[in-house]
Amino acid sequence: MRPLAGGLLKVVFVVFASLCAWYSGYLLAELIPDAPLSSAAYSIRSIGERPVLKAPVPKRQKCDHWTPCPSDTYAYRLLSGGGRSKYAKICFEDNLLMGEQLGNVARGINIAIVNYVTGNVTATRCFDMYEDNSGPMTKFIQSAAPKSLLFMVTYDDGSTRLNNDAKNAIEALGSKEIRNMKFRSSWVFIAAKGLELPSEIQREKINHSDAKNNRYSGWPAEIQIEGCIPKERS
Repeated sequence: MRPLAGGLLKVVFVVFASLCAWYSGYLLAELIPDAPLSSAAYSIRSIGERPVLKAPVPKRQKCDHWTPCPSDTYAYRLLSGGGRSKYAKICFEDNLLMGEQLGNVARGINIAIVNYVTGNVTATRCFDMYEDNSGPMTKFIQSAAPKSLLFMVTYDDGSTRLNNDAKNAIEALGSKEIRNMKFRSSWVFIAAKGLELPSEIQREKINHSDAKNNRYSGWPAEIQIEGCIPKERS
């Protein structure tokens, strides 16, 4: 009888202990709010997790430069055309002077003239070099007033009817590549009239059409130059 009584006592004890544990858990759940429990659980899960660091969104610079120009300089960016659908662009001080959006860029050599002292654009024109426009382009270049900046970019072809007088006018502004222009060469050039540009500024770039290396069918890749031109000291 004693072994039977001892076993029964153990069963009763286990049942009683289980009931006490269940009731204690019930009371704990009722007395402690859900929010702290969930917060605590989240904190426990977060232990060991690496913090997610978000890089700040980079500030857009004038003419989409990677780095800002000093406040006492003008920002510029010249982009030649590329293929049939990518038009040339001329940006100065974050203002688009010539481009597809403005409808003032076309096949040939596109030129914008800017007053160096004020930073204001004074004239823009495009000259189709499939037509006899070397004469009008030469006069346009020579008409630029002293202390002017001249920006030149090609779209499609800028060489077919480019005559020697036009080449001389551009060469007089400091171009080293105008006589190397070939059919559909991509070309960009910045010049100054009546002032000297700093020697460290990239002023000119050219890319010739090559059937083996062309990015587009019949056209070389577009090219660009950008930089900062010191303003006139007051």
